[in-house]
This record gives sequence, structure tokens and C-alpha cells, in this order.
Amino acid sequence: MSFASRTKKELTQIENRPCCVASELTALIQHCGVLRATDGEPVLDLATENAAIARRMYTLLRSRQAGALEVLVQKKMRLKKNNVYVIRMRQGVQGFLRTLEIMQEGGIAPTIPGATIAQTCCKKSYLRGAFLASGSVNDPESHTYHLEISNRMPEHADYLLRIATEFRLHAKVIERKKGHILYLKEGDKIVEFLGLIGAHQAVLHFEEVRIVKGMRNQVNRLVNCETANLNKTISAAVRQMENIRLIEANMGIDRLPPKLREVAETRLQYPEIPLQELCDLLPTCVSKSGLNHRLRKLEEIAKRIRAELPNRM
Repeated sequence: MSFASRTKKELTQIENRPCCVASELTALIQHCGVLRATDGEPVLDLATENAAIARRMYTLLRSRQAGALEVLVQKKMRLKKNNVYVIRMRQGVQGFLRTLEIMQEGGIAPTIPGATIAQTCCKKSYLRGAFLASGSVNDPESHTYHLEISNRMPEHADYLLRIATEFRLHAKVIERKKGHILYLKEGDKIVEFLGLIGAHQAVLHFEEVRIVKGMRNQVNRLVNCETANLNKTISAAVRQMENIRLIEANMGIDRLPPKLREVAETRLQYPEIPLQELCDLLPTCVSKSGLNHRLRKLEEIAKRIRAELPNRM
């Protein structure tokens, strides 16, 4: 079972307050409900591929004393051929939708009734219903964090964005071929959203994975930094050894000034050690910056020798 499926299953087990039932049910109808006419009578279908969500829809509709309900199971003919569960209401559809204040001429209203989201708990329930109906969230183990809720109508996406903005979720809306998408990209905000709608087990798992990924990334950064420093140290030591051997072969180390000569001799004796350790091994006390200065002097001498070599040949 995917992370999104586990999260939705957890959400379907939440017990709603009486004031929040209408909010979640309104969101479910607006996001996955279809109003159509059969033999001149309106019929409301709520469809989902998730059996737990179908049970949730049925239970919420019964709690609001909806008309006679039918439960249909259909098989998709394309792609994964999953079951599609349809909760169908044939009687009292218009009256029921009017009690939720989402009935308009021509179908289901895209606006969210003010009474439906009058309280903070009801706004959270509405977000939960919207996520159950048409939401998805990436597994935190994946490369990117992403949570989205699809909306068939742009007006409805704007209303949903207003609710998300009230909770400072930094959500955004983008248009796609099949509608408008409200989405979150920040891991912190996805955690806040899941917490708001009541998916506390999902939050714990998400945070656990994020902590492990953060530690793993930190270790990788440290290892990369140490490797880069080591490579830099080795490259510098190789270059220093080449300069000193060139000086030794063409003019002799004995002809160097005393301070440069002791650096050259010590480096030849200990070619692999870093500069700080090399400072401690020199006969006279010298700082790391002082040692760097002497090595640059040796490099300048080596450059002059290289420049003169073509003339000597």
C-alpha cells in the first residue's frame, strides 16, 4: 500500500464532530460528485477507487439522512483495471444538496458555503474531504515532496486556496488539462497540512523519513567535504614535491636560502603530510601562513627554472 493510500485510510477512521460532517461531505461531493439526470430525475454519483473512502462516503451520507443509497462496483477497462466504487443517490437529491447549500441551476455549485466552514474545525474537515476525494501525496522517501488536490472548476480551486492561505500553508494553484491543481512543495507545509486534517500517523512517518534523509544528506556533505579537502591537500603536496625536485635537479637544494632549504628538505622527507603537521616537523618554529609563504617562494623559483629550461636545451 502506498503512503498516500495509508494516509487516506487513516483519515477515513476519524470521528467527525456533528458540525464537521456537512463540511467533509460537501468537499467530497464538490470534488468527486457528479449530478446527472436519469429518466428526468436528478441522480448524484460519488465515485472513488478506494474502498475505505467509499465506506466513508456512504457513512457520512447516511448520517445526514440522505435518500435511498446504492453501492455499485465497476471495473475500469484501461490501465490498472481497478475497481471503481460508486455511491448513488436517486431520491431527494436536489433537496439534499440544498441543505448543504451547493445546489445551483445546472449542477453542483463551485462555491464553498460560509456556514460550512464557519468554524476552524469545519475548515479542517473540508480540507480532509477534499484530500480524500481528489488529493495525493508523494512518499517522503521519494526525491521530491509534493501534495496536491485536483479541482474541476477554477472558482473552486480559488476558494480552496483561500482556506489553505488562512492556515498559512503557502499553497499554490496551477492549471492543467483536466482542471486546476492546488499543491504544496515544502516538506514543512505538507506536514502541517497532514496534521491539520488529522493524519497524525502519516505525520510521524513523514517526519521520521525526513530526519533520516536529513542525517544521510549531512553525512554525505561531510564526506564530500572531507574528500575535497583531502584531494586538495594531495594535489598541493604533489605540486610542491614537483617544484622541489625540479629545484634539486637544476640548481641543488643546498643553494637555497636556509629557511627555504629546511622546508624543501622536510617536505621531501614527509611528502604526504598536511601543512599543519609539516609546521611541527620543521627545525625552526613557523606558522602555517609562514610555511605557505615559503612554499610559494619555492614555486616562484621553480617557475623561473621552467622558463629557462628551453634556453638551456
